[in-house]
Amino acid sequence: MPNIKSAKKRVKVIKTKTMRNKAMSSNLKTMVKKANKAIEAGAADKQAAVNQAFKTIDQACAKGLFHKNAAARKKSQLAKKLQNA
Repeated sequence: MPNIKSAKKRVKVIKTKTMRNKAMSSNLKTMVKKANKAIEAGAADKQAAVNQAFKTIDQACAKGLFHKNAAARKKSQLAKKLQNA
């Protein structure tokens, strides 16, 4: 446990950011899974599910969860699946 005031604050800030990142990462995985499931099932709302996944990917990228090229790659993979379905 840190003794210095600034180090104590860093521990608190890191804990908050870690919780936010975990929540966003979990939500991202859920949305991508829903989109994949909708595409595979041929659901009527598969385009809406993919659009929601795109939005979540963009939000995660904007918050710095991963690199912009990784976000573009994930979106491209989803779009390719949707087009081939």
